[in-house]
Amino acid sequence: MRHRSVADLMTPQAVVAQPGTPFREIARLLHEYDITAVPVVDEDERPVGVVSEADLLRRPSDERGRTTAGAIMTSPAVVARPDWSAVQAARTMEERKVKRLPVVDDAGRLIGVISRSDLVQLFLRRDRAIQEEILEDILTRTLGIAPSAVTVDVADGTVTLSGTVERRSLVPIAVRLCESVDGVVEVIDRLTAEEDDADGA
Repeated sequence: MRHRSVADLMTPQAVVAQPGTPFREIARLLHEYDITAVPVVDEDERPVGVVSEADLLRRPSDERGRTTAGAIMTSPAVVARPDWSAVQAARTMEERKVKRLPVVDDAGRLIGVISRSDLVQLFLRRDRAIQEEILEDILTRTLGIAPSAVTVDVADGTVTLSGTVERRSLVPIAVRLCESVDGVVEVIDRLTAEEDDADGA
């Protein structure tokens, strides 16, 4: 059971600026590529900051002709690693109040950008794909539960588990694993157990 990482979801060819890139060129890049921010990289391709639409709009109109990326960027850049999970990237965006994260390799060099819209793609997975992953990967392969014992219903990313498992201790494990599946919004537990081993487990 492999979940998609930042490397799977990011845009690998990032649009970038340098510290000396003029204001008008940054505005052109944002408009041309329909993006809301651009990483600013040094001569070694390492992110040193990010310039967003908000950074551009904060400059007085009489300064815009001579302002550069280095003068208006938010620094240091908040970055992600390619091996991060989608959840880790989303949490970082929320905590740092940013919409995009430059992705860097082990040497700190820019290899891509991941945005909120990239993460949203996870929650557009078809319900059927989610259902199949839960039935085949989680219930059958991982937990050894017969597919006939548990019914998995998925509607708009909400998973409902119903049926009977052998031991009560399996229930929270099954729920937790289902919650980690890409595209799952919520898990509703309606499982019962033949044996209540939760206290002695």
